[in-house]
Amino acid sequence: MRAVLIYGAGDVRVEDVPDPKLLEPTDAIVRVVQSCICGSDLWPYGSKEPSEKGSRIGHEFLGVVEETGPDVTGPKKGDLVVAPFVWSDNTCEFCREGLQTSCLHGGGWGSTDVDGGQGEAVRVPQASGTLVRLPVEEDSALLPSLLTLSDVFSTGHHCAVTAGVRAGTDVTVIGDGAVGLLAVLAAKRLGAERIILMGRHTDRTDLGRDFGATDVVAERGEEGVAKVRELTGGHGTRTVLECVGLEPAIETAYGVVRDGGTISRVGAPQYPTVPADFGTFLRNVTLTGGVAPARAYIEELMPDVLDGSLQPGRVFTDTVDLDGVPGGYEAMKNRSALKVLVKP
Repeated sequence: MRAVLIYGAGDVRVEDVPDPKLLEPTDAIVRVVQSCICGSDLWPYGSKEPSEKGSRIGHEFLGVVEETGPDVTGPKKGDLVVAPFVWSDNTCEFCREGLQTSCLHGGGWGSTDVDGGQGEAVRVPQASGTLVRLPVEEDSALLPSLLTLSDVFSTGHHCAVTAGVRAGTDVTVIGDGAVGLLAVLAAKRLGAERIILMGRHTDRTDLGRDFGATDVVAERGEEGVAKVRELTGGHGTRTVLECVGLEPAIETAYGVVRDGGTISRVGAPQYPTVPADFGTFLRNVTLTGGVAPARAYIEELMPDVLDGSLQPGRVFTDTVDLDGVPGGYEAMKNRSALKVLVKP
Protein backbone atom coordinates (compact mmCIF):
# COMPACT_ATOMS: atom_id res chain seq x y z
CA MET A 1 0.00 0.00 0.00
CA ARG A 2 0.99 3.67 -0.12
CA ALA A 3 1.48 5.90 2.88
CA VAL A 4 3.01 9.21 3.94
CA LEU A 5 6.40 9.28 5.68
CA ILE A 6 8.33 12.19 7.12
CA TYR A 7 12.11 12.21 6.75
CA GLY A 8 12.85 15.57 8.29
CA ALA A 9 11.79 19.20 8.36
CA GLY A 10 9.98 20.00 5.11
CA ASP A 11 10.58 16.48 3.78
CA VAL A 12 7.33 14.53 3.49
CA ARG A 13 7.11 11.71 0.93
CA VAL A 14 4.51 9.27 -0.31
CA GLU A 15 5.95 5.76 -0.62
CA ASP A 16 5.05 2.11 -0.94
CA VAL A 17 5.03 0.37 2.44
CA PRO A 18 4.03 -3.14 3.57
CA ASP A 19 0.31 -3.81 3.81
CA PRO A 20 -0.83 -3.89 7.44
CA LYS A 21 -1.44 -7.30 8.98
CA LEU A 22 -3.09 -8.48 12.17
CA LEU A 23 -0.39 -8.88 14.81
CA GLU A 24 -2.55 -9.27 17.91
CA PRO A 25 -5.97 -10.89 18.40
CA THR A 26 -7.29 -7.47 19.45
CA ASP A 27 -6.27 -5.81 16.15
CA ALA A 28 -8.37 -4.69 13.19
CA ILE A 29 -7.37 -3.58 9.70
CA VAL A 30 -9.11 -0.42 8.50
CA ARG A 31 -9.09 0.80 4.91
CA VAL A 32 -8.79 4.57 5.13
CA VAL A 33 -11.56 6.56 3.43
CA GLN A 34 -10.60 10.00 4.73
CA SER A 35 -7.76 11.40 6.80
CA CYS A 36 -6.26 14.84 7.22
CA ILE A 37 -3.26 16.92 8.18
CA CYS A 38 -3.26 18.22 11.75
CA GLY A 39 -1.76 21.47 12.96
CA SER A 40 0.37 19.41 15.33
CA ASP A 41 1.84 17.59 12.31
CA LEU A 42 3.38 20.92 11.37
CA TRP A 43 5.68 20.85 14.41
CA PRO A 44 7.78 17.91 13.14
CA TYR A 45 7.35 19.23 9.61
CA GLY A 46 9.05 22.41 10.73
CA SER A 47 11.69 21.01 13.07
CA LYS A 48 12.34 17.26 12.70
CA GLU A 49 16.00 16.31 12.34
CA PRO A 50 16.83 14.65 9.00
CA SER A 51 16.80 10.86 8.99
CA GLU A 52 17.63 8.21 6.40
CA LYS A 53 14.59 6.27 7.55
CA GLY A 54 11.20 7.90 7.27
CA SER A 55 8.59 7.82 10.03
CA ARG A 56 4.91 7.22 9.51
CA ILE A 57 2.72 10.21 10.23
CA GLY A 58 -0.96 11.13 10.61
CA HIS A 59 -3.37 10.46 13.46
CA GLU A 60 -6.85 11.46 12.22
CA PHE A 61 -8.74 9.02 10.02
CA LEU A 62 -11.96 7.19 9.37
CA GLY A 63 -12.51 4.17 7.18
CA VAL A 64 -13.98 0.74 6.63
CA VAL A 65 -13.10 -2.32 8.69
CA GLU A 66 -11.56 -4.95 6.38
CA GLU A 67 -10.48 -7.58 8.91
CA THR A 68 -10.64 -8.19 12.66
CA GLY A 69 -8.74 -10.35 15.11
CA PRO A 70 -10.53 -13.13 17.00
CA ASP A 71 -10.78 -11.13 20.23
CA VAL A 72 -12.33 -8.02 18.67
CA THR A 73 -15.88 -7.30 19.78
CA GLY A 74 -18.04 -4.53 18.42
CA PRO A 75 -16.38 -3.43 15.15
CA LYS A 76 -16.93 -5.92 12.34
CA LYS A 77 -15.98 -6.25 8.70
CA GLY A 78 -17.73 -3.67 6.55
CA ASP A 79 -18.36 -1.16 9.34
CA LEU A 80 -17.53 2.47 8.69
CA VAL A 81 -15.61 3.68 11.75
CA VAL A 82 -13.74 6.66 13.12
CA ALA A 83 -10.59 6.36 15.21
CA PRO A 84 -9.56 8.87 17.90
CA PHE A 85 -6.03 10.21 17.63
CA VAL A 86 -4.71 7.72 20.17
CA TRP A 87 -5.74 4.09 20.50
CA SER A 88 -6.93 2.66 23.81
CA ASP A 89 -8.65 -0.35 25.30
CA ASN A 90 -11.42 1.90 26.72
CA THR A 91 -11.65 -0.38 29.77
CA CYS A 92 -8.64 0.38 32.01
CA GLU A 93 -8.98 2.61 35.07
CA PHE A 94 -7.93 5.75 33.20
CA CYS A 95 -10.25 5.04 30.27
CA ARG A 96 -13.16 4.54 32.68
CA GLU A 97 -12.39 8.01 34.03
CA GLY A 98 -12.59 9.44 30.51
CA LEU A 99 -8.83 9.81 30.15
CA GLN A 100 -8.13 7.49 27.24
CA THR A 101 -4.96 9.43 26.44
CA SER A 102 -3.48 7.82 29.57
CA CYS A 103 -4.69 4.30 28.75
CA LEU A 104 -2.51 1.66 30.38
CA HIS A 105 -2.55 -0.38 27.16
CA GLY A 106 -2.80 2.38 24.57
CA GLY A 107 -0.52 4.29 22.27
CA GLY A 108 -0.17 6.60 19.32
CA TRP A 109 -0.45 6.20 15.57
CA GLY A 110 2.77 6.01 13.61
CA SER A 111 4.77 4.62 16.52
CA THR A 112 6.95 1.49 16.27
CA ASP A 113 4.94 -1.06 14.24
CA VAL A 114 1.68 0.93 14.14
CA ASP A 115 0.62 2.62 10.91
CA GLY A 116 0.06 6.33 10.57
CA GLY A 117 -3.31 7.69 9.58
CA GLN A 118 -2.08 9.27 6.34
CA GLY A 119 -2.08 6.15 4.20
CA GLU A 120 -4.32 3.66 2.48
CA ALA A 121 -4.84 1.37 5.48
CA VAL A 122 -4.09 1.14 9.19
CA ARG A 123 -3.59 -1.66 11.67
CA VAL A 124 -5.66 -0.62 14.66
CA PRO A 125 -4.53 -2.02 18.04
CA GLN A 126 -7.16 -2.44 20.76
CA ALA A 127 -9.82 -2.14 18.07
CA SER A 128 -12.75 -2.91 20.37
CA GLY A 129 -12.02 0.10 22.55
CA THR A 130 -10.67 2.41 19.88
CA LEU A 131 -13.03 2.31 16.92
CA VAL A 132 -16.45 3.96 16.92
CA ARG A 133 -19.01 2.93 14.32
CA LEU A 134 -20.47 5.66 12.13
CA PRO A 135 -24.13 5.14 11.13
CA VAL A 136 -23.70 6.56 7.60
CA GLU A 137 -22.52 5.29 4.24
CA GLU A 138 -19.03 5.58 2.86
CA ASP A 139 -20.10 8.31 0.41
CA SER A 140 -21.94 10.44 2.99
CA ALA A 141 -21.44 14.20 2.76
CA LEU A 142 -21.13 14.17 6.57
CA LEU A 143 -17.78 12.37 6.54
CA PRO A 144 -15.54 15.47 6.82
CA SER A 145 -17.48 16.65 9.87
CA LEU A 146 -17.42 13.16 11.39
CA LEU A 147 -13.66 13.02 10.78
CA THR A 148 -13.20 16.07 13.04
CA LEU A 149 -14.40 13.92 15.95
CA SER A 150 -11.12 12.01 15.75
CA ASP A 151 -9.19 15.03 17.01
CA VAL A 152 -9.77 18.67 16.12
CA PHE A 153 -13.42 19.11 17.18
CA SER A 154 -12.96 16.88 20.22
CA THR A 155 -9.91 18.95 21.16
CA GLY A 156 -11.84 22.23 20.90
CA HIS A 157 -14.61 20.66 22.98
CA HIS A 158 -12.11 19.44 25.58
CA CYS A 159 -10.74 22.95 25.86
CA ALA A 160 -14.20 24.37 26.51
CA VAL A 161 -15.21 21.63 28.94
CA THR A 162 -12.07 21.82 31.07
CA ALA A 163 -12.37 25.60 31.20
CA GLY A 164 -15.86 25.22 32.64
CA VAL A 165 -17.80 26.76 29.76
CA ARG A 166 -21.54 26.49 30.31
CA ALA A 167 -24.73 28.43 29.70
CA GLY A 168 -24.13 32.15 30.14
CA THR A 169 -20.33 31.93 30.27
CA ASP A 170 -18.16 34.59 28.65
CA VAL A 171 -15.21 33.19 26.71
CA THR A 172 -12.08 34.38 24.97
CA VAL A 173 -10.69 32.00 22.34
CA ILE A 174 -7.05 32.61 21.39
CA GLY A 175 -6.16 31.39 17.91
CA ASP A 176 -7.98 31.26 14.58
CA GLY A 177 -6.62 27.89 13.51
CA ALA A 178 -8.88 24.87 13.15
CA VAL A 179 -8.75 24.04 16.87
CA GLY A 180 -9.53 27.62 17.86
CA LEU A 181 -12.47 27.85 15.47
CA LEU A 182 -13.88 24.57 16.71
CA ALA A 183 -13.35 25.71 20.29
CA VAL A 184 -15.68 28.58 19.35
CA LEU A 185 -18.20 26.06 18.01
CA ALA A 186 -17.86 23.93 21.14
CA ALA A 187 -18.31 26.94 23.44
CA LYS A 188 -21.43 27.96 21.53
CA ARG A 189 -22.79 24.43 21.79
CA LEU A 190 -22.25 24.51 25.57
CA GLY A 191 -24.23 27.74 25.86
CA ALA A 192 -21.58 30.45 26.07
CA GLU A 193 -23.20 33.88 25.90
CA ARG A 194 -20.27 35.95 24.69
CA ILE A 195 -17.38 34.51 22.68
CA ILE A 196 -14.44 36.76 21.82
CA LEU A 197 -12.23 35.28 19.11
CA MET A 198 -8.66 36.56 18.94
CA GLY A 199 -7.41 36.15 15.37
CA ARG A 200 -6.29 38.31 12.49
CA HIS A 201 -7.09 36.28 9.36
CA THR A 202 -10.43 37.57 8.11
CA ASP A 203 -11.40 34.45 6.17
CA ARG A 204 -10.92 32.42 9.34
CA THR A 205 -12.52 34.82 11.78
CA ASP A 206 -15.54 35.09 9.44
CA LEU A 207 -15.95 31.33 9.85
CA GLY A 208 -15.51 31.85 13.58
CA ARG A 209 -18.44 34.26 13.52
CA ASP A 210 -20.51 31.63 11.72
CA PHE A 211 -19.56 29.18 14.46
CA GLY A 212 -20.72 31.57 17.20
CA ALA A 213 -18.10 34.23 17.91
CA THR A 214 -19.78 37.46 19.00
CA ASP A 215 -16.64 39.60 18.79
CA VAL A 216 -13.34 39.42 16.92
CA VAL A 217 -10.13 40.99 18.20
CA ALA A 218 -7.43 41.23 15.55
CA GLU A 219 -4.90 43.05 17.73
CA ARG A 220 -2.07 41.10 19.35
CA GLY A 221 0.04 41.40 22.48
CA GLU A 222 -0.71 44.29 24.83
CA GLU A 223 -3.04 45.89 22.30
CA GLY A 224 -5.06 42.70 22.06
CA VAL A 225 -5.26 42.36 25.83
CA ALA A 226 -6.39 45.98 26.13
CA LYS A 227 -9.10 45.43 23.50
CA VAL A 228 -10.53 42.39 25.27
CA ARG A 229 -10.45 44.26 28.57
CA GLU A 230 -12.27 47.15 26.93
CA LEU A 231 -14.95 44.81 25.61
CA THR A 232 -15.47 43.28 29.07
CA GLY A 233 -15.67 46.36 31.26
CA GLY A 234 -11.99 46.12 32.17
CA HIS A 235 -12.24 42.71 33.83
CA GLY A 236 -11.54 40.12 31.12
CA THR A 237 -13.50 36.90 30.60
CA ARG A 238 -14.09 34.13 33.12
CA THR A 239 -12.87 31.47 30.71
CA VAL A 240 -10.04 31.58 28.18
CA LEU A 241 -9.38 28.87 25.59
CA GLU A 242 -5.73 28.92 24.48
CA CYS A 243 -5.54 27.03 21.19
CA VAL A 244 -2.13 27.99 19.83
CA GLY A 245 0.63 26.65 22.08
CA LEU A 246 3.13 29.48 21.68
CA GLU A 247 4.44 31.61 24.54
CA PRO A 248 2.79 34.87 23.37
CA ALA A 249 -0.56 33.05 23.35
CA ILE A 250 -0.31 31.86 26.97
CA GLU A 251 0.87 35.33 28.01
CA THR A 252 -2.17 36.81 26.29
CA ALA A 253 -4.37 34.27 28.04
CA TYR A 254 -3.18 35.49 31.44
CA GLY A 255 -3.73 39.04 30.28
CA VAL A 256 -7.37 38.57 29.25
CA VAL A 257 -8.61 36.21 31.96
CA ARG A 258 -10.76 37.64 34.72
CA ASP A 259 -9.53 37.33 38.30
CA GLY A 260 -10.78 34.01 39.62
CA GLY A 261 -11.16 32.75 36.05
CA THR A 262 -9.89 29.69 34.22
CA ILE A 263 -7.47 29.26 31.32
CA SER A 264 -7.61 25.98 29.40
CA ARG A 265 -4.77 25.26 27.00
CA VAL A 266 -4.88 22.62 24.30
CA GLY A 267 -2.30 24.05 21.92
CA ALA A 268 0.72 21.73 22.06
CA PRO A 269 3.05 23.87 24.23
CA GLN A 270 6.11 25.13 22.39
CA TYR A 271 7.49 27.06 25.38
CA PRO A 272 9.63 25.89 28.31
CA THR A 273 7.59 27.22 31.22
CA VAL A 274 4.18 28.68 31.95
CA PRO A 275 4.28 32.32 33.09
CA ALA A 276 3.81 32.39 36.85
CA ASP A 277 4.52 35.13 39.32
CA PHE A 278 3.17 36.49 42.57
CA GLY A 279 0.75 38.73 40.71
CA THR A 280 -0.78 35.74 38.97
CA PHE A 281 -0.97 33.93 42.29
CA LEU A 282 -2.87 36.82 43.82
CA ARG A 283 -5.42 36.73 40.99
CA ASN A 284 -6.53 33.15 41.73
CA VAL A 285 -6.35 32.13 38.09
CA THR A 286 -6.75 28.42 37.34
CA LEU A 287 -4.69 26.84 34.55
CA THR A 288 -6.04 23.59 33.14
CA GLY A 289 -6.39 21.71 29.86
CA GLY A 290 -4.03 19.31 28.14
CA VAL A 291 -4.19 16.65 25.48
CA ALA A 292 -7.80 15.82 24.63
CA PRO A 293 -9.18 12.32 25.28
CA ALA A 294 -11.14 12.35 22.02
CA ARG A 295 -12.55 8.84 22.60
CA ALA A 296 -14.46 10.20 25.60
CA TYR A 297 -16.29 12.77 23.47
CA ILE A 298 -17.01 11.13 20.12
CA GLU A 299 -20.37 9.61 20.98
CA GLU A 300 -21.46 12.77 22.81
CA LEU A 301 -20.72 15.06 19.87
CA MET A 302 -21.75 12.75 17.04
CA PRO A 303 -25.55 13.28 17.18
CA ASP A 304 -25.19 17.03 16.55
CA VAL A 305 -23.07 16.25 13.49
CA LEU A 306 -25.43 13.57 12.19
CA ASP A 307 -28.47 15.83 12.38
CA GLY A 308 -26.61 18.68 10.67
CA SER A 309 -26.94 21.15 13.52
CA LEU A 310 -23.14 21.36 13.73
CA GLN A 311 -20.82 21.39 10.70
CA PRO A 312 -17.27 21.23 12.06
CA GLY A 313 -16.06 19.91 8.71
CA ARG A 314 -16.18 23.47 7.39
CA VAL A 315 -12.63 23.88 8.74
CA PHE A 316 -11.38 21.82 5.77
CA THR A 317 -10.50 24.33 3.10
CA ASP A 318 -8.48 22.05 0.79
CA THR A 319 -8.81 18.43 -0.35
CA VAL A 320 -5.96 16.31 -1.75
CA ASP A 321 -5.18 12.71 -2.61
CA LEU A 322 -2.11 10.99 -1.18
CA ASP A 323 0.12 12.41 -3.90
CA GLY A 324 -1.04 15.88 -2.87
CA VAL A 325 -0.15 15.49 0.80
CA PRO A 326 3.33 17.09 0.57
CA GLY A 327 1.73 20.14 -1.04
CA GLY A 328 -0.94 20.07 1.67
CA TYR A 329 1.73 20.37 4.35
CA GLU A 330 3.22 23.36 2.56
CA ALA A 331 -0.20 24.97 2.19
CA MET A 332 -0.87 24.66 5.90
CA LYS A 333 2.62 25.84 6.78
CA ASN A 334 2.26 29.03 4.73
CA ARG A 335 -1.33 29.46 5.96
CA SER A 336 -2.91 29.36 2.53
CA ALA A 337 -4.94 26.38 3.81
CA LEU A 338 -6.70 26.19 7.16
CA LYS A 339 -6.88 22.39 7.32
CA VAL A 340 -6.31 19.83 4.56
CA LEU A 341 -8.56 16.82 3.98
CA VAL A 342 -6.93 13.72 2.48
CA LYS A 343 -8.84 11.20 0.38
CA PRO A 344 -6.55 8.26 -0.41
